[in-house]
Amino acid sequence: MYLEASGEAISSVLTIERDKKQLAIHFVSKALQGPKLNYLILEKLVIILIYVARKLRRYFQAHKIEVLTGYLIKQILLRLEKLGRLAKWAIELGEHDIDYRSHTGIKSQTLADFLVEIPFTLKNVPTVLPIDPSEPEASRDVWEFHTDRVASKEGSGACLIPKNPNGDEITYALHFNFQVSNNEAEYEALLVGLWLAPEVGVKYLAALSDSLLITNQFNGTYEAND
Repeated sequence: MYLEASGEAISSVLTIERDKKQLAIHFVSKALQGPKLNYLILEKLVIILIYVARKLRRYFQAHKIEVLTGYLIKQILLRLEKLGRLAKWAIELGEHDIDYRSHTGIKSQTLADFLVEIPFTLKNVPTVLPIDPSEPEASRDVWEFHTDRVASKEGSGACLIPKNPNGDEITYALHFNFQVSNNEAEYEALLVGLWLAPEVGVKYLAALSDSLLITNQFNGTYEAND
């Protein structure tokens, strides 16, 4: 698991190693509000680790987790003089088999760094360019991004499934800390896909959604009233 934090946001990427390759299987990005904005970076990293450990409790209980980040989380959790929230967090994380290590800057960490930027501002809006009709269609390596909404007792979210031209898929689960409709959830997933695409080298992208409203609004057939 890779962790990253900035002044206003925290993120994590959970990966699994298969055939000497790391595949991202779950990521979370959360915007911080209120007193948490004033927390130390180390505290913010522990917050996102606590959040994921609670959300994926069964996974944490069944497997050894390697946490990789550029900060010394282990040292702050082992300090004898820690008080208050740090002591509480240390006890909670102590229930799991977690190994804390320094990351080596691989692709999954690039994704974690990218996710920190997802408390979106207008300056981060992705540029959507039309396909150049002069380029032969056969030479285009088109990725497919499938989106779908997700609802559970923990709250609302969405599912984003990028598929590369070779047919390989990766599933990302998005959790929203705000109320959304089904259409809004799919819009959020589409936006994350647009931000993610340049980070993984996507040039041509086909976004697939089962929402007639979203696809027609995006293509300009429908006019968005809200």
